[in-house]
Amino acid sequence: MGIEQDIAGDWHAALAALAWQVELGLTDICAEAPLNRYDLPEPIKAPPPAPILAAPKITPPPREPEAPNPDAAIFEARAAASNCETLEALRESLAAFEHCELKRGARNLVFADGNPNARVLILGEAPGVEEDREGRPFVGRAGQLLDRMFAAIGLARTAPDPKTALYITNTLPWRPPQNRDPSTDEIGMMRPFVERHIALVNPDVIVLVGNTPLQTILNTKGILRMRGIWTEALGKPVLPMTHPAYLLRNPAAKRDAWADLLSLQARLRG
Repeated sequence: MGIEQDIAGDWHAALAALAWQVELGLTDICAEAPLNRYDLPEPIKAPPPAPILAAPKITPPPREPEAPNPDAAIFEARAAASNCETLEALRESLAAFEHCELKRGARNLVFADGNPNARVLILGEAPGVEEDREGRPFVGRAGQLLDRMFAAIGLARTAPDPKTALYITNTLPWRPPQNRDPSTDEIGMMRPFVERHIALVNPDVIVLVGNTPLQTILNTKGILRMRGIWTEALGKPVLPMTHPAYLLRNPAAKRDAWADLLSLQARLRG
């Protein structure tokens, strides 16, 4: 009889026999007959896992910058301008105004030049290259011609006497790219500042030089049709004139400009 017959059917005896073998150092359990491992079939290898492909990175298209709302910009401009009680406060308010895109491409804010007590206020269009560089209106070739034109009737921006002085500003304080014409939205958001500027200076006469101030103050275009025709706006006499830059391109038009200057001189003499 073997041990397997002695412990057959006795669970406790079988467990005691297994424990005895473990104490003897048994680590592997063998089958009843030896196995030739070289005759065993090769184990079936599981296929390698498929590589995990990273999801393609989708780059969202760049967002278009939101264009400023013209109505909101005009509303804010009115509120900002109406709170200005001095010219310096108006300059600071313009410098802080962020709704006009022209500001981002300009070097300087071009506010005004001349005597703020002058009887005559000249309202131009927008700064050019020289004006943008110096931060003053009408300093390029057109500005030099403007000075000579008004000097011919005894007026100058450097005159200390208000009776013979000029005060010069522009509709837009920042230079448009490539000196393009200002857009309707740009004119609309600058109009409250222009109107407040004129109210603070309180001149006797306003001279509109070019199409942009004509559109800003009189809400019309056609400077060649309107030049030399006196009208009234903002409670002031208004005289439209051709821009000196136009006169440089069309010298024959200087005759009409001279007639407009004489008309201004007669108006000031009363």
